[in-house]
Amino acid sequence: MRILVVEDNHRLNSSLQMNLTHEGYSVDTAYDGQEGQDLAELTPYDLIILDILLPEKNGLEVCRDLRRRRIHTPILLLTARDSVNDRVQGLDYGADDYLVKPFAMRELLARLRALLRRNHPYTSGRLEFGGLIVDPVTHIVERDRRTIDLTPKEFALLEYFMYHPDQVVTREMIEQHIWNYDFECSSNVIDVYVRRLRRKIDDPFEVKLLTTIRGIGYRLAQPQRERV
Repeated sequence: MRILVVEDNHRLNSSLQMNLTHEGYSVDTAYDGQEGQDLAELTPYDLIILDILLPEKNGLEVCRDLRRRRIHTPILLLTARDSVNDRVQGLDYGADDYLVKPFAMRELLARLRALLRRNHPYTSGRLEFGGLIVDPVTHIVERDRRTIDLTPKEFALLEYFMYHPDQVVTREMIEQHIWNYDFECSSNVIDVYVRRLRRKIDDPFEVKLLTTIRGIGYRLAQPQRERV
């Protein structure tokens, strides 16, 4: 999942980027409101962390303008203001959640996971499909009660497939949501990572879940039963 962090405090910005990257997210950062809005309009992020008190353009204005442009990416506002009126204003401007500084990183991560689940077919914390279980909190992956060890990037790729079951996922979608602007994606790097993932989640099992859609991308789906 790809996240945009818009925060003018360089220390907090760096801390958020480091912790989110450690959790397997792909992260881009901005230090003022206008730069953040420009990035949000250019890239289909999965989630935006947006400070309110920003130079150039404050977070509320950014949030409002993104919604006016029909950009529905979930937005989590960060602010030192903790009055009811401040929280109501932030939500009325189009934010999806509101977190007051200082905050615990565990709470921030939990709120991110909750926001990411809203538009997907999972109501609990775990992602389950065809005997495959992915836990975004512990990063434990199991299939048919067998634990599978994945690298952080393999986990991020599988998590993205799990959030889009039975859908064709193009290479462009994977590149946009799994890697950030700092990564120069070579022509075959996505195919390499998909092959590595397939070796771990499919090759040891009779039923294959991850299929290649030639010329387009990939799909995580259960095979259809043959008609008698």
